[in-house]
Amino acid sequence: MVGKEEGDGTGTFTDETWAIWEPLIEAVRPQGKTPPHDLRRTIAAIFWRHENGAKWRSIPAELGPWWRAAQLFIRWAKLGVWERLLERVQEQQGVALGMTFLDGTNIRAHHKAAGAPKKGASFEERDHREALGRSRGGYGTKVCVIADGHGKALGFALAPGQAHELPLAPAMLDSLAAIPLWVVADKGYASDAFRERIWDMGARPAIPAKRRDAPVACPKWAYRCRHLVENLWARLKEWRAVATRYEKTATSFLAVIHIAAAANWIKC
Repeated sequence: MVGKEEGDGTGTFTDETWAIWEPLIEAVRPQGKTPPHDLRRTIAAIFWRHENGAKWRSIPAELGPWWRAAQLFIRWAKLGVWERLLERVQEQQGVALGMTFLDGTNIRAHHKAAGAPKKGASFEERDHREALGRSRGGYGTKVCVIADGHGKALGFALAPGQAHELPLAPAMLDSLAAIPLWVVADKGYASDAFRERIWDMGARPAIPAKRRDAPVACPKWAYRCRHLVENLWARLKEWRAVATRYEKTATSFLAVIHIAAAANWIKC
C-alpha cells in the first residue's frame, strides 16, 4: 500500500504515491500557524503501523520518531481529520449510488484494547462508550459499513460486539448524499419496518426474509451483488489494525478504519 523509494530520506512514500496523498491531506488537516514537521514521513509511519498492526515503538527509525506519529494520529482522530480524508477521497473519485450495500462484521479486540480510562463510569459503561463487548466470537467490536455500487466504503458505525447491526442502519442511510436505487443487505437486516423505511426514502430493498418470516420480494440479480461488500471487508482486513482492534478508544479505532478505507478508494 505504501510504496518504498530507494534512497529517499523523506519517508517510504514514493514521489508518485505522495503526490496523490499530499493534496488530500493538505485539504483536510488543521491549518495551524506551524505546519506539521516532516509530514510525509509521519503519515508514512502512521500507515505502516496500522498496516502491520505493530506497536508504535516498533515503527522503523527511518520513518521518524514513533511518538510524533502516535501524537499526530491521535490528535487528528479526535478532530475528525481521518474521516474528512475519506470524504475528500470520495468527492475526488465519485460515488456510485445505483446500489448501496449494508454489512457488518465482528472485529476481535486485542486484550490491550480494553485499557481506556473509565472516566468516572463503570467498566460496563466504559465498554459501551468505546464500542467493546462480548459476543459468541469473543470480546470485540461490531463494525458496520455502508458501501456504494462499486463496493467502496461510504461510512462506518461502531457498536459493542454483542450489538445487533440493524439499529445502526437507518442513520447510515440518512448519511447518504443522495437516494440510491437499491439498498442491498443480508438477513441480519431483515425487518418489515426497515424495508418500509427504504421504500419511504424512495429506494428499493433487496433484503431476503428470515426463515421464519413470510416471503418477500428480493431480486436474485441484485442480492448476488453483495459479494462487492464482502470483498470490501476482505481488503480492509488486509490492514492488521482493522482485522484486530488494538485501539483503546472507539475514536481511534474508527480513524484506523477510515484510513484503510481511503487507501482502498485510491488503490495506491
